[in-house]
Amino acid sequence: MTLQQTPQAGTAAGADTLAELSVFLIESPIMMARQQGVGDVQGTVKRVLIRLTSAEGVVGWGEAAPWEVFTGTAEAAFAALDSYLRPLVIGWPLSNIRGLMQAMDRRMVGHGEAKLAIEMAMYDILGKRAGLSVAELLGGRVRDTIPLSFSIADPDFEADMERMKKMVPEGNVIFKVKTGVKPHDVDMKHLAEMRAEFGDSIDLRLDYNQALAPFGALRVLRDVEQFRPIFIEQPVPRDALSAMAGFRAALDSPILADESCFDARDLMEIIRLDAADAISVKLMKAGGLQKAQGLMAIADTAGIPGYGGTLWEGGIALAAGTQFIAATPGMSLGCEFYMPHHVLTVDVLEERIANVAGQVVVPQGPGLGIKVTEASVRENARILATA
Repeated sequence: MTLQQTPQAGTAAGADTLAELSVFLIESPIMMARQQGVGDVQGTVKRVLIRLTSAEGVVGWGEAAPWEVFTGTAEAAFAALDSYLRPLVIGWPLSNIRGLMQAMDRRMVGHGEAKLAIEMAMYDILGKRAGLSVAELLGGRVRDTIPLSFSIADPDFEADMERMKKMVPEGNVIFKVKTGVKPHDVDMKHLAEMRAEFGDSIDLRLDYNQALAPFGALRVLRDVEQFRPIFIEQPVPRDALSAMAGFRAALDSPILADESCFDARDLMEIIRLDAADAISVKLMKAGGLQKAQGLMAIADTAGIPGYGGTLWEGGIALAAGTQFIAATPGMSLGCEFYMPHHVLTVDVLEERIANVAGQVVVPQGPGLGIKVTEASVRENARILATA
């Protein structure tokens, strides 16, 4: 006998379904330029927001925030949601998130950010219906706050130093420095200035975003070790895993894989080669909350901790990120969810997620725990397209 998989599998008759999908391509101004090894951003960032409504009238919000040098474009995510995924989503049983994620993977390759936005909004609806946060739906909270890391990526280093002088007394002590963009001697000078100004009161992390060529990279990394980084992130291109393994063996500083680790297959190869001590888990890379938790299940088995990375997400996606980290024990290295407070001029949330004494406070309310409306989207972002 053959069992057939259908959208209604495991769903009670008459259960709530997905009835409406609205898609918004938006552009948001940012306060400062951002410069890093894989690419630069200035002026504005583009994202895609979705409003998903169930047949019972419960609304959930999701966000896709690709970056063209990393995962794709916002325009492509908008098209994926509107033209390819919409016919599959409408009428799908709300309670069958995993089934829809499988169906979307069959419908189109890639576009993990678009699929994540749908999953995010479904969890938001389910949480609101059940009176539970997304973290509770993902298995329960293991933490209520997450250490916040701010990235030193302004082309104007003195401006970043002034920010640090304001942030450190407020309890922000984790700073990830984007290295490899400027000449090595300039990086060394800036790292020395930070240690001289703040001493060991700050937690320094270095992120090359693939900026170094494998040949000669070890000498550079040995130089920066004197500044006692907590980890060195993605020093070389994503496919240079043998070089990453060599750095891990030669250096005292842990090596963290970001661009080298998108999915479970990548992680298994990293583990096989002993190429990293830790990984950056980004929901936009993983393509789903469930997929991100699956990735960390493998990492946990190998004793590899996770760090909450981002692309250029706003408050909706970062709310989902906080819920994911709150429910995932191995995500123990903090997060870089600083965009709404420190980079976006305005965000679409009616109230930003709290940051207190260097910690991101995980929202306690049902669903994603945030308040957002179409009015708040239209008032706080430039709408480029709707569908």
